[in-house]
Amino acid sequence: MNFRRQMNQQEVSINLTPLIDVVFLLLIFFMVSTTFTKETHLAIDLPQSSGEQRAERPQQIEITISKAGDFAVAGQSLVNGQLETLKNALSKVSDGDSQLPLIITADANTPYQSVVTAMDAAGQLGFVNLSMTTRKESESDQ
Repeated sequence: MNFRRQMNQQEVSINLTPLIDVVFLLLIFFMVSTTFTKETHLAIDLPQSSGEQRAERPQQIEITISKAGDFAVAGQSLVNGQLETLKNALSKVSDGDSQLPLIITADANTPYQSVVTAMDAAGQLGFVNLSMTTRKESESDQ
């Protein structure tokens, strides 16, 4: 018996539409989820200000931070730079009055962490009148 083969062969093709859809979805996903970090190197010369000098209040507390990050509260040097030591010194000087103005004076090259530690101690003790000292920009600095 001779069986005839049917010659109705369909043309084989790949439908690219779903593939393109998936590629576009992946592209959108990666574009949205990717963070582009641009490292910037800022030249910062701190602290300077062009504002007017405020008149000092008669009673205030001053935290002085040296270039090395050492603290002094009301002119008295602290034994270390720990947060608890700074909080104890502030409590002792203020007698628990957190309404007194608190001034942070730091060297221009003081480590940022030391300034943040001083601000953290003041915040934990409830000081709300917090200010930072700067020097007025002179003609030679410009």
